[in-house]
Amino acid sequence: MNGLREDQVLIAEWITAGSRILDLGCGDGALIDFLQRERQATGYGVEIDPANIIKCLAAGVNVIHSDLDRGLSDFDDNSFDYVIMTQTLQAMRYPHLVVREMLRVGREGIVTFPNFGHWKCRLQIALGKMPVTKHLPHTWFNTPNIHMCTIRDFEELCALEGVEMLERRTVDADHHTAFGMRWLPNLLGEIALYRCRRR
Repeated sequence: MNGLREDQVLIAEWITAGSRILDLGCGDGALIDFLQRERQATGYGVEIDPANIIKCLAAGVNVIHSDLDRGLSDFDDNSFDYVIMTQTLQAMRYPHLVVREMLRVGREGIVTFPNFGHWKCRLQIALGKMPVTKHLPHTWFNTPNIHMCTIRDFEELCALEGVEMLERRTVDADHHTAFGMRWLPNLLGEIALYRCRRR
């Protein structure tokens, strides 16, 4: 769908028309560009990589150069309908603070991350190796991921932070879901997607 990754397609389904969006770690801006065109959304991307910022600007996406670990102090409370963070949580130095800030500036948050509790990760750890999978392609010494978590870990964080989970989807590496993932999401889901809000 218009150059979106499959997880971004799933996220787009949760966004209502005319929403105000903040996309944290927006990459090349493809998701927010799509939401502007197809859902009449408005808003900004936040990105740290200069090459991605150039791509955003070329696509007509409003983008702010910022380090998410420094917070979102430039934004007022409840400035956005949705604050989105895809495949970025695990690269944050203080993921709990980023989640807190997301739900300060946004009415709802959408978070996706690779599930470190998936059976492929568990098996590689049991064999004495740090996991390398399709969605965790880096080796232990060159990974940008510094805070890996499982689905259970994230849900415990949400409980501690007073975050209500509105929807959860778990998918495999090809972004398909299966019956077993509903019953054993932490074991069988490779990627977790959450829509949540402050209680």
